[in-house]
Amino acid sequence: MNKKTDIASLRQNYTRNELIEENVLKNPFLQFDKWFSEAINSKILEPNAMCLSTVSNGKPSSRIVLLKGFDEDGFVFYTNYRSNKGLEIEQNNHVAINFFWAELERQVRIEGEIEKVSDEESEEYFHQRPIGSQIGAWVSEQSSVISSREVLENRQIELEAKYQNGIVPKPPHWGGYRVRPNKIEFWQGRPSRLHDRILFTKTIDGWKIERLSP
Repeated sequence: MNKKTDIASLRQNYTRNELIEENVLKNPFLQFDKWFSEAINSKILEPNAMCLSTVSNGKPSSRIVLLKGFDEDGFVFYTNYRSNKGLEIEQNNHVAINFFWAELERQVRIEGEIEKVSDEESEEYFHQRPIGSQIGAWVSEQSSVISSREVLENRQIELEAKYQNGIVPKPPHWGGYRVRPNKIEFWQGRPSRLHDRILFTKTIDGWKIERLSP
């Protein structure tokens, strides 16, 4: 442990922007689209990176995944259904995702229910991926224990030879998930830790908008 680092003294004062109710779009997906576009235009590295949190047997688990699409039906990413996250989702379909764009001093917290996308959507996206990523979906038994790196490399060589014609079928255990939100919170850093927090909550009448204390 590095005893020379005073972690308690690490702090950043947020001053770049503000989030005022009058300027918030009334549809949270449109507000997300606005912020996401600004994150892309700011040249942030992988602005679509998001922390996905799942719960299994009362124990939380989180990891970074990549957003691959969103609309008013929800937020979509792709993975191995047999992975730890896939098995946890089978047990509990309530999840949370979090985007943090440090350069813009912003984060978006989303809670909701998750479901698999259609086979057609998964097929379409799979064949848009680079050939190496397609083969990689077959190579990796995600989250399983392996004896060495060579296990992956040997399997990759084997499958590259098998699919040298460039036509790789989608693995049946690979596909997309869609997070359908019931809460979306937009967080904008402000000075003195008095941050702006605007919460959208889904109701039978639409989206309720509230300000939260920081």
